Amino acid sequence: MDKIAELVSEYKKLVFVVVADPILLGTLKAPAEFGADIVVGEAQNLGSGLNYGGPYLGYMACKDERKMLRQLPGRIVGKTTDVDGKEGFVLTLQTREQHIRREKATSNICTNEALNALMATIYLSIMGKKGLKEVGEQSYHKAHYLAAEIDKIPGFEVINKDNFFHEFILKSDKDISKIIKKAKEENIIPGYNLENHGMNALLIAVTEKRSREELDKFVEILEVL
Repeated sequence: MDKIAELVSEYKKLVFVVVADPILLGTLKAPAEFGADIVVGEAQNLGSGLNYGGPYLGYMACKDERKMLRQLPGRIVGKTTDVDGKEGFVLTLQTREQHIRREKATSNICTNEALNALMATIYLSIMGKKGLKEVGEQSYHKAHYLAAEIDKIPGFEVINKDNFFHEFILKSDKDISKIIKKAKEENIIPGYNLENHGMNALLIAVTEKRSREELDKFVEILEVL
């Protein structure tokens, strides 16, 4: 990211946008520390269930610059204090364009996912900085352990073995559909089939919830295919 930031800094008109996994942000350096202008991402993994594909919530943040802040869609809530010195949150910025520009307003891309936002708030409050960091570290180490073990099996190759957080692409000369079917028979959902994207491969994700025994069981299934 530092190298990308250096390249962006050479061109003043460029906007440096980072798409980041919020779990990863608890482990690595924050995008703002290497000059990101805008950070966006999917926050489903902050406490929301899979819910058959939705609804989910996204997040967006930007530099504290008046011009850029006013370009953000939706409403901005700010923290303040009342006359008694108690903390409170108020609607700080609500662009009038959604009333004036109507269908052309950027704020119309927002939807109300308050329940998911509440889930994310509860999750982050419970986990805290230490908990979020531990989730990230466990996901990283377990995913890399599984990738290294599978990569030893003939007929399988981890394509992005040196560049991933907790998701990796497993390429194989074997039938991916059969791999998925066999894994499901052992109560394992192995990953996303990438055949529809022109690759005989699986996209595999590992989180902190997976145990060493479960990972080893998946490796054993692949070894006998």
